[in-house]
Amino acid sequence: MARYQPFGHPVQIVTLTEDHKFKLDQDELKKILYHELAIGKKISLVSIAGDFRKGKSFMLDFFLRYLQAQGNSEWIGREDEPLTGFGWRGGTTRHTIGMIMWSEPLLLSLPNGEEIAVFLMDTQGTYDSYSTEFENTFIFALTLLVSSVTLYNIMHNIQEYDLQHLSIFAEYGVLALDAKHNSPFQQITFLVRDWQFKKDRRYGFEGGKEYLSDCLKIQEKQPEELKLLRERLPKCFREVNCFLMPHPGLEVTTGEDFNGKLAYIDKDFKKQLLTLVPEIFCLDNKNFIKKINEQHISSKDLFEYFRVDTVMATGRIHCLTAVSAAKDYYSHQMEKYCGDDRPYIHPHQLDAFHQNFLQEAIEKFRHAPKIADEKIKEDYEKKLEAEIDELHTKFKNNNNSKNVFAFSRTPITLILSMVLCYLMAGVFNILYLNVISFILMFIFFVCFVLLFVWLFTNGQRKYAEINKYINYFTVFLWNNVS
Repeated sequence: MARYQPFGHPVQIVTLTEDHKFKLDQDELKKILYHELAIGKKISLVSIAGDFRKGKSFMLDFFLRYLQAQGNSEWIGREDEPLTGFGWRGGTTRHTIGMIMWSEPLLLSLPNGEEIAVFLMDTQGTYDSYSTEFENTFIFALTLLVSSVTLYNIMHNIQEYDLQHLSIFAEYGVLALDAKHNSPFQQITFLVRDWQFKKDRRYGFEGGKEYLSDCLKIQEKQPEELKLLRERLPKCFREVNCFLMPHPGLEVTTGEDFNGKLAYIDKDFKKQLLTLVPEIFCLDNKNFIKKINEQHISSKDLFEYFRVDTVMATGRIHCLTAVSAAKDYYSHQMEKYCGDDRPYIHPHQLDAFHQNFLQEAIEKFRHAPKIADEKIKEDYEKKLEAEIDELHTKFKNNNNSKNVFAFSRTPITLILSMVLCYLMAGVFNILYLNVISFILMFIFFVCFVLLFVWLFTNGQRKYAEINKYINYFTVFLWNNVS
């Protein structure tokens, strides 16, 4: 087995200043994206993002090793070979700050001989004790915008906050793109590290697909906000995958002198690497090559894309954070009065709650600190109103589903009408008022036929109009007779 000889080096392209602002190093980025190996070729940018100190850089170095092996089946390297490349270390303090790219593209060849220039990018870990909410959103959102493939690095299992964070990051990206398509981003893979439940779900993509399906399943008793999140999140990406990765071994996580040698890495971890890495860089995947608005872009286009989005990010992210906080406030307040665990309330009362909490949410948005021009603020306020209207509809539908009488009103009204007509017809018949008795029995049979038709048509889409008019008739009877 040949010894692995890396070439190139990691380059800082986005740095974090002392006052918690990000700065794009355009000179360094231009050197990478204008590299002679990338000019005139289709490109792909593969990135990894997620919480801090969860082995992102460690995993990325195996990607680098695979690409630099140029198709060698023994790409994983020698057992005694240290792992080098982006640089990593164990411990609790963050290692990567800002965004880092490999100094030159790595080439993959299509069957027809065409070469694809692949760029690798490492990102600052989110949600450590140093990062602000703005930093977390900026890093992840920019990563989603510029990447064709993003790995969302998660430890142990997918928690609810992982989905919520991703949803926030994706929302910013959608707005930044001003996308009209349902899926503005290409591919995301949930990379679940140190998976402990092998008996329930097997390692790899197959087990990951089943597990992700369970995580994104909409449950009846979930709050409306969580249901909405699960409906919208898959629509942000053209392809969503999940890979369950085993623990790399105690020597990796606790060994003071561990330097990445395969000899100290658990065999299950190495086995899954041999499955994961080639699949990530599979050229048969139509979402691997970077596109914007369904058009392939060049590395020079990507440079401009980086530059513009970095400049515009600050104001938009401040606004997005304010939108998220205001929407959370509205949702939590509405849950108190008409959530899944609350009884049915009158629609007028629900609308009153909605109007009250909508105004309060808008006020919270307007008073939140935002560094953005008025046009951007107006756009985001409209977005807030649209999203709250969507939540309002969910709450109304949920409330209506609790109203048992609303569903049973039609058959109850028809049955009561039949009973009343039958009894009154008998009374008028005894009094020899046969004409009135006949009219009442006629109404009795009309109600009987309507009840039969309603039962037959209820729930059938092609007879929905007939069912609707019968419901209108019974509502008229109920409101005017009762």
